[in-house]
Amino acid sequence: MLAADGPPPALQRIVRTIDRFTLSSAAIFCWLILPLVAAMVWEVFARYFFHRPTIWAYDVSYMLYGTHFMLGAAYTLYRGGHIRTDIFYQNWSPRTKGVVDATLYLLFFFPGIALFFWMSLTEALHSFDIREVSDASPWRPPIWPFKMVMPISLALLFLQGISEFLKSAHAAFTGRPL
Repeated sequence: MLAADGPPPALQRIVRTIDRFTLSSAAIFCWLILPLVAAMVWEVFARYFFHRPTIWAYDVSYMLYGTHFMLGAAYTLYRGGHIRTDIFYQNWSPRTKGVVDATLYLLFFFPGIALFFWMSLTEALHSFDIREVSDASPWRPPIWPFKMVMPISLALLFLQGISEFLKSAHAAFTGRPL
């Protein structure tokens, strides 16, 4: 019945909503590259043209780069950009791919992301409680906002994982991708 009628409308709505959220959040997060580039360009000009290096550029660069990298994880999952052993996978039928993917999401992805989320949230909240600052430079900016990026990124990754799991489960049951 599913093969003839297509996927259930509720399943399509859930997957489309999560995917749209991932795409729109990625469109927002990609703009983080601009302040990163601006900080790096300013540092180069300050250091080499004015002979006045900044004390803040290093901290800003690693925090913005790390934020940009982490917040892109859900989008990377959506685009299928995470590591996979394609030497075997590329020759499998959609049904086999769906079974393997759905099983791996349940056994490894969700438990791993949930544990990583819990640990990173605990660390970020502790950092906030003690008002932790960076010791990487003399500027010593607060580091808890940077540490909060990790649980936020993992929550977004978990959410996109739900969409990918539903797509995989649909393929496992119907033999057709969603």
